[in-house]
Amino acid sequence: MTTLWKQAADNLTFVAVCIAVVAGLALLARVTEHFLPEKRKVSPARRVSIIGICAAIATVLHVLDFPLIFLAPEFYKLDFSELPVLLCGFYLGPSATVACEGVKILLKLLVKGTSTAFVGDLANFVVGCSFVLPATIWYHAHKSKHSAIIGLILGTVSMTILGSAFNAVYLLPKFAELYGIPLDVIISMGTAIRGGVSSVSTFVLLCVAPLNLVKGTVVSILTMLLYKRVARPLFGIHS
Repeated sequence: MTTLWKQAADNLTFVAVCIAVVAGLALLARVTEHFLPEKRKVSPARRVSIIGICAAIATVLHVLDFPLIFLAPEFYKLDFSELPVLLCGFYLGPSATVACEGVKILLKLLVKGTSTAFVGDLANFVVGCSFVLPATIWYHAHKSKHSAIIGLILGTVSMTILGSAFNAVYLLPKFAELYGIPLDVIISMGTAIRGGVSSVSTFVLLCVAPLNLVKGTVVSILTMLLYKRVARPLFGIHS
């Protein structure tokens, strides 16, 4: 019974952390918008519909994730769901980006559920926001093709650094705790792929960081190739 109550308390703590992280990122995006140039005027109904469409597309891409077993253990999956989230953010702004990322996770949970005790879902949200928020903020601060490229580079670097740090400090220990798997076992999975992995820090440096770097680079290239082409039919941009 004591163990059961401890597990319940641990899960409640994790839920509280999730809520705090989501609220903090949403607040950050909202505050940032006040310092950006005037936003594009879009009706609330149109705004909601655009966020919903992009989140639905992102959910499909998220469900179609796949491992890169030569980079990281197979429970780390690569997906391109941040692509439609970025398209949404470039059009509507930072707060819409966070909303789209959040709705994507909720839809994914409804469609597929969770296989990681929600740790992977929180990771996807936080790491995704660490990519799309800097890119969106920088783009809306300057609004040019050049600033879009710089923003995507900043987002990729941010995701690589912050995503890796978040894994090391919180996600990996929490995953091990909730699943009852010793951290040494997780580290050994990384060692089997990259011989230099011997601790949590080397695990995130040699496995997690390269995966985030690959994802950021590929999604950035796709965003630059597709934004204008997709924005016209999806958002009604004609010039």
